[in-house]
Amino acid sequence: MSIVGREERNESSGISRAWQHRIVEAARDSSHVSGFTHNFYKYPARFSPKFVRAVIEAFTAPGDLIVDPFMGGGTTLVEALALGRHAIGTDVSSLAVFVAQVKTTLLNDDEIKTLERWAKRLCSRINMQRPGFNFEKYAANGYHRHLDNRMTWRLRKAIEQALASAVQLASPRSEAFARCVVLKSAQWALDGRKSLPDLQEFRESLMRSAKEMIGGLFELRTAVNEDLSRLATVRCLNRSAVEVENDEQIAHGAKPKLILTSPPYPGIHVLYHRWQVDGRKETPAPFWIANRLDGSGAAYYSMGDRKAADLRSYFEQIQAALNSIAGLCDEDTTVVQVVAFSEPSWQLPRYLEANYLAGLEEIHLSIMVGERDGRLWRPVPNRKWHAGQLGETPASQEVVLFHKLPA
Repeated sequence: MSIVGREERNESSGISRAWQHRIVEAARDSSHVSGFTHNFYKYPARFSPKFVRAVIEAFTAPGDLIVDPFMGGGTTLVEALALGRHAIGTDVSSLAVFVAQVKTTLLNDDEIKTLERWAKRLCSRINMQRPGFNFEKYAANGYHRHLDNRMTWRLRKAIEQALASAVQLASPRSEAFARCVVLKSAQWALDGRKSLPDLQEFRESLMRSAKEMIGGLFELRTAVNEDLSRLATVRCLNRSAVEVENDEQIAHGAKPKLILTSPPYPGIHVLYHRWQVDGRKETPAPFWIANRLDGSGAAYYSMGDRKAADLRSYFEQIQAALNSIAGLCDEDTTVVQVVAFSEPSWQLPRYLEANYLAGLEEIHLSIMVGERDGRLWRPVPNRKWHAGQLGETPASQEVVLFHKLPA
């Protein structure tokens, strides 16, 4: 914690009141996600970059290691890279790993020039009079589900044509970036839409996405290159958090100074692996676009059936994950978790018990004394329109939990 070493520390969180105020302010910031590569893809339940940055700066120094065992879209990793911290992220979703890898890959000037030329030609590749590209493996295995009706088939064909042009790029890194451009625009065009855009609007979205993403990449490169001595390494692993402490790519390295993560929410329906199209029908199309395979149902990504009365499967799995997370720690590691609950009255105590059984001791921000239960609660920002229609529910509030191994 050298970054706050010159400041007076309080007995609970170990950081000054000034840093605590900054964390609370950032946690409750309701502005839209922006900056760097954060908008490459809207991963569900994603972190606020401002909050992540505040926590990283409060608890770590350049060169320290940060781990996110439920990395999702990689917000923690992007901010760690920009701030000169080493980072490791893990996730069971191959789509999450794809997105996080693209967002943290610093392409060189030649690769960016190739992508700029590709983007200029992209609109001309989309033409309904020309044949689509047959991604036979994905089509045969249902990855085009609900994209073949009269409302969606044109967009599906346009996506095929855009992907075909991405596949032709010589560099695997450039192809991955181009696929992410298509992924971003396809999500905008299909996911949760009340009405679908026409082909010209989709072409314009592709151009806009490519321009914005290249700009975001330049911004991240500039942040990293301000001081070459801060250049950090980022690793994205497609694996479970359970037994992560035994992973050969993690076990023999330095202990993390910070574990910053947002696990699946108990009892709350979050579609990590599907888009909703044509009246909220689910499609696995994002995996096809990312060239990743997905053979799992919703319960795999959310750690159990949310409708189960006692959420036994969820709490068994989160207990195992927390045991492994604690196994990564030493006494200097701070564990920060952001989580929401469908029924906080019993799920929050059960979640805290799981942390306790893993050997983690809850710590508090001293400035939160007198607020609610003394913990930092925040409204979930930028909820989808159909979630917003439900109004304020327990699931619309997240709590930020701070833990350490006891001294």
